[in-house]
Amino acid sequence: MRPLPNDDAKAKLPWRARLANAVTMFRHVPRTFRLLWRAAASLTLVLALITLVQALVPAGIAWVAKLIIDGIVRAVATHDAADRERVLGYVAIELAFVVAQTVLARLSALVSTRIGQELKRDLAQEVLAKALELEVRHFEDSALYDKMQNARREADVRPLHLVTQVFGVVQYSLTLLTYGALLIHLAPWSIAVLAGASIPSFVAEVRFATRGYRILSWRAPEHRRLNYLEWILTRDSTVKEVKLFRLGPLVLGRYFTLFDQVVAEDLKLARQKAAWGTLLGLVSVAAFYGCYAWVADTASLGTLTLGDVTLYLTVFRQGQTAFASVLTALGSIYEDALYMANLFAYLDTDASGERPRISPPARIEAKAPSLQLRRVTFKYPGTDTVVLDDVSLDVKAGEKIALVGENGSGKTTLVKLLLRLYEPTSGEILYGGVDIRDLEPSELRARFSAVFQDFARYQLIVKENIGVGDTAHFDDMPLIERAAEKGGAVSVVQKLKGGYDAMLGGWFEEGQELSGGQWQKLALARAFMRERAEVLILDEPSAAIDARAEAELFEQLRTLAADKIAFLISHRFSTVRMADRIAVLDHGRIVELGSHDELVSKGGLYAQLFALQARGYR
Repeated sequence: MRPLPNDDAKAKLPWRARLANAVTMFRHVPRTFRLLWRAAASLTLVLALITLVQALVPAGIAWVAKLIIDGIVRAVATHDAADRERVLGYVAIELAFVVAQTVLARLSALVSTRIGQELKRDLAQEVLAKALELEVRHFEDSALYDKMQNARREADVRPLHLVTQVFGVVQYSLTLLTYGALLIHLAPWSIAVLAGASIPSFVAEVRFATRGYRILSWRAPEHRRLNYLEWILTRDSTVKEVKLFRLGPLVLGRYFTLFDQVVAEDLKLARQKAAWGTLLGLVSVAAFYGCYAWVADTASLGTLTLGDVTLYLTVFRQGQTAFASVLTALGSIYEDALYMANLFAYLDTDASGERPRISPPARIEAKAPSLQLRRVTFKYPGTDTVVLDDVSLDVKAGEKIALVGENGSGKTTLVKLLLRLYEPTSGEILYGGVDIRDLEPSELRARFSAVFQDFARYQLIVKENIGVGDTAHFDDMPLIERAAEKGGAVSVVQKLKGGYDAMLGGWFEEGQELSGGQWQKLALARAFMRERAEVLILDEPSAAIDARAEAELFEQLRTLAADKIAFLISHRFSTVRMADRIAVLDHGRIVELGSHDELVSKGGLYAQLFALQARGYR
């Protein structure tokens, strides 16, 4: 496990720099309130009104309590029925205040819960919508992925907690103002004493909040490892190897080693927080009892009435609590703002890389046009490794091109560039004579369909597993059935209880698991759903199906995709020999291009690979 970030560098910062950092964090509060206002404007106004009334009630209760005590003393001295009735009237007023306080507290909790639901829904929509905007490169960036996971985890609780704490600061601050108005006639200095005694606790809260956030953020990869180790032990896709190779003890041991380290770090922080909290709490207690002693001494001289003593002691105790609550809430706001900074950084992630370079975007009027790659070179972001090197290729409308080469030669990367999941580092890709970077990505991708090597296995019913290949016709059963027939999936459907309505996978009730080959046939059917597609990409489409099914598929391919450009990536030369032309890639370059017979006769790399594979069947 990586060492935690230490605080030495931070501690060396001048106090002004640290104050500037804190102010920067608090700047996220207004944006959080804008989220709240957008999600639940009317409920926010109701909560603000409740908070205002709640702030005034405690001072009213304290003042009425003083009147009750003084009234009792007067009634005892005068034996006057009117004085006794006045005391009962004060009791009724205090009862009304307490009832209002109780009702408002419950109402505040109810309104906060309702706001939380609206805010959670709104933020979930924003976070997930942002995920849809992100490009493939973002998902392959581990730092950004950690940021996204932290944003998803904290978005449910942090925004509402921050807003609640801000309302708390407002409420306690107003309460303190009313308490201050009561105290200022007795001893103005006592306000400064009570406030000063609470400031050290506030500083400690902010410091520990910062450390807690830094630890959690730094540990994002560790949490990901814990989740992965847990996934190994609990998923059906790994259980066979876990049992066969007795991976259980090894994985479990690593899990709890990492888990114990995480717990130890949390425990260390909790101990430090508890120790400092106890020490600074004693400072507040000492300040309170110093004021308490002064009030008692002053009262013993006859300067204060018994009601005054009750009032001031109540104000001292509750005022100190209110002041500490303000500072604690500010510390919580600072902590929440740290997490909101992460959320906003995720929401502000630049996802403009896929936008067309020109406005308005170019359009392709021709149907089934040709496709050209012009001196395309590509490096993955953040690396210096050239994956594709000066690749040029002209593909005619309706032509079938096979891409072959050893693992890592750049075949799948080329497919990603065709779909504009990445952009060339240099060079250009033209479709219908238009640079695909000048097209709207959705328009470009609507002209493509594909089966990827790592195709998805959706935990959905069969017809939905196929239908997602063209969401515009998601419920079109005749089209779904045609796609199933083209992909060779009809035999799979017929064997399932429930047919096209059968639930697939093992995540949900009544789910039926399929073999790898059966899943692949459904993925092929999904690719054929998009009948209007002009380019078909098949990346290892027969890797998990048997030889007979493979032969049937490619016998149909020319008919199924007669008017389409087709790119076929496969390691099976019995398959690729059916293509019009075969492009052989080696270390990111097209080193040979031609038909099967032409390439075999050349005796180059393709001929060598073909001979090696053929030898294995003899």
